[in-house]
Amino acid sequence: MSVTGTPDLDARYGRTRGTARRTRIIFVVVAASFAIVLVAWVVWGALDSAAAKLNVEDTGHSITGTTSVDVRYQLTVEPGTPTRCAVEALNEGFSVVGWKIFDVPASTERTRSLSATVATTELANTGLIYRCWLP
Repeated sequence: MSVTGTPDLDARYGRTRGTARRTRIIFVVVAASFAIVLVAWVVWGALDSAAAKLNVEDTGHSITGTTSVDVRYQLTVEPGTPTRCAVEALNEGFSVVGWKIFDVPASTERTRSLSATVATTELANTGLIYRCWLP
C-alpha cells in the first residue's frame, strides 16, 4: 500500500511506478530536444554572421517633374558585393505611382551615396527605397 492511498486508487489515478518512469522519460526527451534545437540555433547564428551584411538608408528625394522622381540613398555593403534594389514613388494618397528594380554593381567602397530616377504615372509626392537585397 502506498502512502497516498490504496493500490487500486493509485492505479486508477496514475500514481504508479510505471507512470512516474514514463513522465521522467518524456521530460528528459523534451529537455534533450530543446537543448539540441538551442545548440543548432546558436551554431546557425554564428555561421550566418559571416555572410555579407547589407544596410540601406534613404537620404532624400527630388520631384523632377510630373513623370519622374530622383531618390537619393546611402548603401552599405561589403566591398566587392553586387546588390539589387527596388525604388518606389508614392503620390499624396500613398499609392505607388512608380516602381523600379535596378542592379548596383560591386564597388571597392563599403558605404556609397547613390541615386536612382524613377518614372511615374502621375505627380509623385515622395520617393523611397523599398528594399535592397543580395542577388
